[in-house]
Amino acid sequence: MRKAVAFTGPSNSGKTTLIEKIAKKLIKDYEIAIVKNDPGDKAKFDVEGKDSYKFYQTGAEVVVTSPTRTTYFSHRKKQIKEIADMIGEFDFLLVEGLKTLPLPRIAVFRGDVDESYFPYIKAVAVDDSVDKSKIPQNIDILDLNNVDEVIEWIFKNAEEI
Repeated sequence: MRKAVAFTGPSNSGKTTLIEKIAKKLIKDYEIAIVKNDPGDKAKFDVEGKDSYKFYQTGAEVVVTSPTRTTYFSHRKKQIKEIADMIGEFDFLLVEGLKTLPLPRIAVFRGDVDESYFPYIKAVAVDDSVDKSKIPQNIDILDLNNVDEVIEWIFKNAEEI
């Protein structure tokens, strides 16, 4: 089984925290993979001066392997299916970001609801700070603080990838 679901929402809405809670709970019984979008290209994964950094600076595709992990540094943009194939075996792929990626998607909101997300989502995960009457009826409303409820939605709605 290789199923995927995506999470989206404004900065500091709680996406990462929710994904972390879901992963910690599911990892007990399932193989979990997570893809994080970095739209501002701000993340740094290597240390200047190290061999892997020097290799990456050449423009080459670089793989660093050790007894406990494998890290792949790529200069090429990958489609989600390519990323899933690189990961290989997993039961659930949790994707943070990539708003227009055609996957079942949960938006995370606190306080204000951003209606610009509505065309891309099937559900919202919100807390009591959100006016739920602003959410269209065709979008499922989940309790942001109830991880089991969100996981149940994922089991029913995640898409084979």
